[in-house]
Formats: sequence, structure tokens, C-alpha cells
Amino acid sequence: QVQLVESGGGLVQAGGSLRLSCAASGRALSPYSMGWLRQAPGKEREFVAAISWSGGRTYYADSVNGRFTISRDNANTAYLHMNSLKPEDTGLYYCAAALSRSLPTREYEYKYWGQGTQVTVSS
Repeated sequence: QVQLVESGGGLVQAGGSLRLSCAASGRALSPYSMGWLRQAPGKEREFVAAISWSGGRTYYADSVNGRFTISRDNANTAYLHMNSLKPEDTGLYYCAAALSRSLPTREYEYKYWGQGTQVTVSS
């Protein structure tokens, strides 16, 4: 079992930045690809970014490419650096882990999930 806990969400003005963290416990994160997904009110959860188990490969949704950066360290933590935030980035951000060599973009590919951290971007 892997337990994931997100932190770092909050209220920020458009154009601002936030860094989300995802701390893992229970088992080492090293075999898992990690992803961030988000859900806006009234909308389905959508893929944001993924990083390979080694950290060497990343993939982003078109809507955040160039503004967000996903990373991970060797201490069971993954991050999502968010710059130039827009009101449409508002949502509940989830960290997830997948036993996969690929870069998962679909919900069903992720095995473990955190509870989410709220990001609100005001205009």
C-alpha cells in the first residue's frame, strides 16, 4: 500500500504561482510513475501532468504545458510547480501513483490516490 498526501494548495491571484507537494508513505515511490490530475467544480477529473518512475520523462496536458512542471525527488515526494496560473486552473488537485513504465494519462491507470488539495485562482 502507498499512502499519498498532497499539500501546498491555496488561493492565488491570476498570474501567480504555487508549488504542490505529494508525500508518500507505506512503500517506496521509486517503482511508480506519478501523476497530477485535477477536478473543477461540475467537471470530470482531468489529467494534468505525469512523471516516470526515474524522473527522466514527463508529459503534460496541453492546457498546462509550458506553465507547470512536475518533478520528484529521491525522498518519496513528488511536486507540481505551477506558474502563470489562470482562473481556469481552479480545482481540486490530486496526486496519484501508477505501477507503470509509461506516463499514464487516464484515471484507471493510477492505483493509489491522495485526498486532494484545493487550488483557487482569482481573476
